[in-house]
Amino acid sequence: MDTIFQALSDKSRRKILEILKDKDMTVGEIGKRFDFTAATLSHHLDILKRANLVITERKGQFIEYSLNTSVFEEVTKIVISFFQKK
Repeated sequence: MDTIFQALSDKSRRKILEILKDKDMTVGEIGKRFDFTAATLSHHLDILKRANLVITERKGQFIEYSLNTSVFEEVTKIVISFFQKK
C-alpha cells in the first residue's frame, strides 16, 4: 500500500492517471501531453506500474497503458474505512 500512496504523491503521476481515465494510451500518446523527456515519462510510468496503478498490454509494436481499476477500488475501500465508525 505504501508504494501506491508514494506513486500518488507526485503531481505528474496523478496527471498521467487522470489522462488514462479517458482512454488507454501508448507512451507516445501520453508523452504528447507533457513537456518532460521520454526518460522522465518512462520513470513515472515505471513507478505507476510497480505500484500496480497501471497495466500494460502489447498491441503490435506498441505498449498500451490503462488504469488498473481494481487497485483503485481497493484503495478507496481502505480510505473509506478510516472514516467509518466502529
